[in-house]
Amino acid sequence: MKAADIRKKYIEFFVSKGHHQIQSASLIPENDPTCLFTTAGMHPLVPYLQGAPHPAGKRLTDFQKCVRTGDIDEVGDPVHLTFFEMLGNWSLGDYFKEEAIRFSFEFLTGKEYLNIPLNRLAVTVFAGDDSVPFDEYAYNLWHSLGIPEARIAKLGRKDNWWGPAGQTGPCGPDTEMFYWTGEGEAPEVFDPANKLWVEIWNDVFMQYNKTADGTFEPLAQKNVDTGMGLERVTAILQGKASCYETEIFAPLFAALDAVRGLAEAPAERTSSERIMADHLRTATFILADGITPGKVDQPYVLRRLIRRAIREGRKVGITGPFTGKVAEAVIGQLGDVYPELVSRKDVILEELAKEEQQFAQTLEKGTREFEKFIDRVPAHITRKVISGKNAFYLYETYGFPIELTEEMAREKGFEVDMPGFEAAFRKHQEMSRAGAEQKFKGGLADASEATAKLHSATHLLQAALRKVLGDHVEQRGSNITAERLRFDFSHGAKMTPEELKQAQDLVNEAIERKLPIVCTEMSVEEAKKSGAMHVFESKYGDVVKVYTMGDVSCEICGGPHAANTGDLGKFRIVKEESSSSGVRRIKAVLE
Repeated sequence: MKAADIRKKYIEFFVSKGHHQIQSASLIPENDPTCLFTTAGMHPLVPYLQGAPHPAGKRLTDFQKCVRTGDIDEVGDPVHLTFFEMLGNWSLGDYFKEEAIRFSFEFLTGKEYLNIPLNRLAVTVFAGDDSVPFDEYAYNLWHSLGIPEARIAKLGRKDNWWGPAGQTGPCGPDTEMFYWTGEGEAPEVFDPANKLWVEIWNDVFMQYNKTADGTFEPLAQKNVDTGMGLERVTAILQGKASCYETEIFAPLFAALDAVRGLAEAPAERTSSERIMADHLRTATFILADGITPGKVDQPYVLRRLIRRAIREGRKVGITGPFTGKVAEAVIGQLGDVYPELVSRKDVILEELAKEEQQFAQTLEKGTREFEKFIDRVPAHITRKVISGKNAFYLYETYGFPIELTEEMAREKGFEVDMPGFEAAFRKHQEMSRAGAEQKFKGGLADASEATAKLHSATHLLQAALRKVLGDHVEQRGSNITAERLRFDFSHGAKMTPEELKQAQDLVNEAIERKLPIVCTEMSVEEAKKSGAMHVFESKYGDVVKVYTMGDVSCEICGGPHAANTGDLGKFRIVKEESSSSGVRRIKAVLE
């Protein structure tokens, strides 16, 4: 079964069960400062999981584009990806364990759906502990559906518990479904440690609220949140050892083969090929959501992905431009599923070409730096070495693959201190992962009163910037905490002090007018006709929330807001700077 068939069948199945299909949200979280990217299907639905009514109702389903970069250095093996699609269905205070498990079972085993034989399935449930009891209901339900007791494993919090995102908040047990990928009959007794059993689906039951004193109280609104990775389940059902062996990546590898002038595809793909395909696939989607390469946050991650792909291209002999060819393959394959790929195709290709050109110049600078390292070593030294620290400097700052540094060193009669390089690299990985745990931890967004006020101020800021700078100004990202707002917008030049003051004054004038902040639910088309600003074409489905602040601002949004602009306080712009190419950033506070 092809990935496109699985995606289609999944949505059709849950729509037939009363779910409303919602569109994939942007990769750039609208409302969660803890994350650079949308990391899971539930991420855009956080306000509704917390109790806010969703415009599309209580039963939802979608396929959500996601990016996770915590393991970026592992990409290249047969398993890891940075971009993936997550199939999901949700109950927002509607059905609970009974229907969720039955839906999962029917989709997995139904002949018109995945048609997985019962003898190749196993499940896990929460074993219980001193704080929360064993999930006996899930256990008994799976058994009643035909899963033998020997194929139902009881596991602890490490394996079968979700949340809370922080010290307190919604959380609950989950149940995970596994598929036997080995040859022949599956073992009668399910051993989750056996790697031939592969997880394909996860149902999370948000039924508790963890309080500050560590107790678990039943939630007033119990939710179901499920997730199935499309790439993983496609590979499993096709009997492939890796998703890189499926049709999902075939057009991307074909584009790389064409650039290299290969007459026929290699029998097995190398680590470099997998990195190029994965990273450029991810970069294409990030570019489609309005981010351009830069020095911090999402723009930095984007630049790192593109440049790592280019470095890997050089390893296999690609010295000319090629990233656009892979991007075109991604757009050709998924443009009908994600229309933003098509509508922003020109921008995507332009930014990739620009980054390739800039990186070529950076490599030239790195070569000159390499020559400096060589020149500093006295001629009489017998054993000439490029230190691990310097080799890593070339890798991190100029994007030099260590293989390139070694090759250039050999040509000059030098060797590279590889243990030193590896030590520096490991330290870098540890620091990156520590940062990733903070930046990519996800979870439930802050919906406090302070955050709601700053979110409302962001709407006023965008309206002011469009008035001061022009209608070309559009949101390119935002990061809002309880202390400050950060707003990225399209504009090609540094703002003058006069422009900044004018924008700040316009926001404060709107605050002083004490305008009511009115929320209206309407269709996407009605919202567009009303002139409502919208960051991305894809929102949360056919019905959206439009927040209006008098004659100043009208914008599609799903975030928390104040009731009146008069509640916001004094608005002050703290800083204006470049975020990435063609994108400026403003940081501001309310006092």
